[in-house]
Amino acid sequence: MDYNQIGIDAMQKGDFEKAAEAFTKAIDENSGDPVPYINFANLLSAVGELDRALKFYDRAAALDEKAGAAYYGAGNVYVMKERYQEAKDMFEKAHRTGMENSDLYYMLGTTLVKLEQPKLAMPYLQRAAELNDADVEARFQYAMCLANEGMLDEAITEFSNVTERDPSHADAFYNLGVAYAFKEDRKTALDMLNKALDIQPDHMLSIRAKQLLEEA
Repeated sequence: MDYNQIGIDAMQKGDFEKAAEAFTKAIDENSGDPVPYINFANLLSAVGELDRALKFYDRAAALDEKAGAAYYGAGNVYVMKERYQEAKDMFEKAHRTGMENSDLYYMLGTTLVKLEQPKLAMPYLQRAAELNDADVEARFQYAMCLANEGMLDEAITEFSNVTERDPSHADAFYNLGVAYAFKEDRKTALDMLNKALDIQPDHMLSIRAKQLLEEA
């Protein structure tokens, strides 16, 4: 029997007890295979047993140093524990194994943002958006990095892409307003801030920015 698949199916149905039993059997059946350890760690992470999850990810990585999913999973746990330096290290290890997907690039990018390294985060967030065009949040975070680096024209392009994909993204309209204000385009800045407030009337940053522009 494929106990890994049985466990994954049980997890997807929310039957965590059955999933745990299946992954335990998979480990017993082949203790040298990192996959059931990763699956069990994913289960432990999902139910909030973060320290135990890390031990299973570590075991998987010890069995196979190229098990990118183990490093990626551990990185996510460290993010949940708000230990961002360790999260970054794990995501970088996952990347070095050859793992390449939009989720990894997004997590690595946002972790670098948390570590106040937006310039280093930028290429990862850009890649995340390239690999998954529907990932509006990756594109938004990429635009934020561009804006923080003073690359206003590029930031405006990306914030506009966000609003095209998600017309209800108040934060993107707010940041467009700020960017146009820096470019001294007062009318467009106010238009963008008003759109943010149409979406979210209590968007305090937009309210304050609009007041400042109207008083100027």
